[in-house]
Amino acid sequence: MNSVALLLHFVGAITLLVWAVRHVRTGVERAFGPELKRLISRAADSRTRIASVGTIAAVTMQSSTAVALLVSGFSASALISGSAGLALMLGADVGSALVVAFFTFDLSWLTPLLLVVGGLLFLKASSRRPKQVGRILMGIAFILVSLRMMGEATIPLRDSDVLPQVVQFLVDETPIVFVIGALFTWMIHSSVAAVLLFAALAAQGILPFQAAVPLVLGANLGSGLIALGLTRDTQSQGRRLPVGNMIFRGSGALIAMALLYYFPASLDVFGWGPATQVIALHVGFNIALALIGLPLTGSVAALVQRLLPDRNMSETLDHPLARRETALDQAALDTPRLALASASRELLHIGEVADALLIPAMEFFEEPNKVKMEALRRLDDIIDDAHRRVKMYLAEMNRRSLSDQESKRSMELIGHAINLEHIGDLISKELYGLAEKCHAKSVEFSPEGREELDKMHERVLTNLRLAMNVLVSGDIESARELVAEKKKMREIARDSHEAHLQRLQSGTRESVETSDIHLEAVRALKEINSLAAQFAYPLLVDRGELLESRLRNTD
Repeated sequence: MNSVALLLHFVGAITLLVWAVRHVRTGVERAFGPELKRLISRAADSRTRIASVGTIAAVTMQSSTAVALLVSGFSASALISGSAGLALMLGADVGSALVVAFFTFDLSWLTPLLLVVGGLLFLKASSRRPKQVGRILMGIAFILVSLRMMGEATIPLRDSDVLPQVVQFLVDETPIVFVIGALFTWMIHSSVAAVLLFAALAAQGILPFQAAVPLVLGANLGSGLIALGLTRDTQSQGRRLPVGNMIFRGSGALIAMALLYYFPASLDVFGWGPATQVIALHVGFNIALALIGLPLTGSVAALVQRLLPDRNMSETLDHPLARRETALDQAALDTPRLALASASRELLHIGEVADALLIPAMEFFEEPNKVKMEALRRLDDIIDDAHRRVKMYLAEMNRRSLSDQESKRSMELIGHAINLEHIGDLISKELYGLAEKCHAKSVEFSPEGREELDKMHERVLTNLRLAMNVLVSGDIESARELVAEKKKMREIARDSHEAHLQRLQSGTRESVETSDIHLEAVRALKEINSLAAQFAYPLLVDRGELLESRLRNTD
């Protein structure tokens, strides 16, 4: 194998590894996201328990970064304390390390089975969860395939004349190698993929343990940088957990580097192979960090609170979504293709604002924060203004000479803008109004009724985000899934209605007191979901995959 083919083989293996890890994470988020959110929210009363939940969540999602982004949303909505969030993140880091350890076992015999079962589920299943389980199984299989490809690609390197010089550099220039490990992990946005790569190189005898140490510790630092970068534009409340976790990971990695510099360690005494030593270092570091860090989460949370104090939410201009400049480029109006792209970006921004409105909706039923609600309601004014600007912008574009396809697309985007404006009204006026009504009457839902509404809310939030993905990507599979979710939501709403009536018949006090509010909240959530599903219709109609009527033909 010549050098070009060798490099292509190696880079291809790394690319497949990174893609497969993300493939698994996407499947888990779509299949089990609501369950993970409920699990996290119910375990926040104990540091040990919340850390254990973090470990489970990271193992399931195969990413501590994904857990960090999820919990940052909870923190921004005050659904979890800073101390509990940091404890969960320490547990998530352990879970991410355990995922790496799992993939070092010889599971090559499992790959064909995972591909067959996963492929059948992903291609043939009609509902969301079985399809996403298939995505997860196929992702795991691709991870195993990529690791085997990596091993095959690195075999010729062992006989290379350049290898000894490279290895010597890695051993001698520890600080530089530490930075390389951090930057590489940040670049590929996956500490799991990075450490698996380092372990694969060690298994082939290319990367000695002395050189792997700074790379692995750098990867742990880089993992913290990923979440820090992805939340940089959020409010201070949403940035606190990534900053706190970065304090733990950064200080832990630097202290470990200093200790290993002055007290060089070797795991040869255990008789482990090179790859096992690399994995043991990674897992051991994260377990030690969790054990040392758990008692300190309160102090670090207080420090981060001082570094990132609360902002006055009554000032709408403080909100990042309110400060964003419009994407509507007036200079692009004479080029319809560019103008349509500008309008699509503006619609995506409107969707982000609607998402921010919807996230805390159920929280307000328990404790209506007047200041926060009024600030968020002002975001609905932003939706109204953006909706009006999009319609005027596209109307101006339509005065130009357009092709039939461009004219059709402009009408679709205007329809999407109208739907998003309606979604904003349903959230800020209907759901928020019902929360205020609930508080004014001093009533609360029954445990069963609250759980039904929470599940509907989580599903609608997921589908609204899926609608934005369809707007940007035009992915036909996502569009079909979105329309299927509309049917599923009708069934969930019907079941909730029937269960609510049964509780009324049995005389459940909370259900009697909140009957009208419960039914109106179900109707509002169902309507929001229906409006989100309409983002899929133009794409499916163009492909001939949507029936014009649900009525049975009687001819």
